[in-house]
Amino acid sequence: MDSCRSSLSLLIFYICAILVVLSNGELQRFIEPAKSDGSVSFLVIGDWGRRGSFNQSVVAYQMGRVGEKIGLDFVVSTGDNFYDNGLFSEHDPNFEQSFSNIYTAPSLQKQWYSVLGNHDYRGDAEAQLSSVLREIDSRWICLRSFVVDAELVEMFFVDTTPFVKEYYTEADGHTYDWRAVPSRNSYVKALLGDLEVSLKSSKARWKIVVGHHAMRSIGHHGDTKELNEELLPLLKENGVDLYMNGHDHCLQHISDEDSPIQFLTSGAGSKAWRGDIDPVTNNPKSLKFYYDGQGFMSARFTHSDAEIVFYDVFGEVLHKLVTSKQLLHSSV
Repeated sequence: MDSCRSSLSLLIFYICAILVVLSNGELQRFIEPAKSDGSVSFLVIGDWGRRGSFNQSVVAYQMGRVGEKIGLDFVVSTGDNFYDNGLFSEHDPNFEQSFSNIYTAPSLQKQWYSVLGNHDYRGDAEAQLSSVLREIDSRWICLRSFVVDAELVEMFFVDTTPFVKEYYTEADGHTYDWRAVPSRNSYVKALLGDLEVSLKSSKARWKIVVGHHAMRSIGHHGDTKELNEELLPLLKENGVDLYMNGHDHCLQHISDEDSPIQFLTSGAGSKAWRGDIDPVTNNPKSLKFYYDGQGFMSARFTHSDAEIVFYDVFGEVLHKLVTSKQLLHSSV
């Protein structure tokens, strides 16, 4: 009986409350109502799922503190949710060991919107998308690509792993779960088409695209060529304000050189690279901030202003990006 009630609740959740499957080619959509004052606040974390090790639990504690302070509405995960090789099934204990048992603060008991990273694709990628995980922990929402509509902010989550050509040809001994990607080119083309429809129909004041891989980065992995060639032009054409990603295990803020887009990396949820940076050959002119250690990001949006804050593992503020539609500046 409890199982039936859980399944019924899950069905109602998808049909009545949040998920809308659009018939005109747009991405699936989740609704997150803004606060009574019209503002929206969320946290961004990436590259985290290590059963609490590599300071994951410490970062989670600080996220709880900041989440309470900002009146958290939801959490965004930029992928690589479970290490080292994703989940092996819907019943993998790593889901609870790395998620449910770690992010226990009262303020973090909100929806978590997650994309898949390359490490997630090395396991059973379908498992993370399964409704079974929502029956285990109702906070968990993970799709390949989708939209979160928070009224004045719309967030477009993009499945970036299939873009990266080396995963098909130079897997370095890893096996990727390509069951939903029978053809790289056709998958990417269809995704870009759906994203374009969703972006063009958006009336949101702020547009944010979320993916796992970086477009601009001076960290270990650097820029992702395929995203700059295939995805970035679409963002520029449709007035996207921010691109948020993980993949590089650091925190960073880089400005685009020929558009207002700001590139924000939050991939420091647990294990971080140490000293793996080459600012000389990676155009430091556009680099506003880089931190090679654990941490996370918060974001707060109003109709006219946005504030992005980067925190370290101790909850200390490292950098702020304050932006409006009329003014853009950043400060440490």
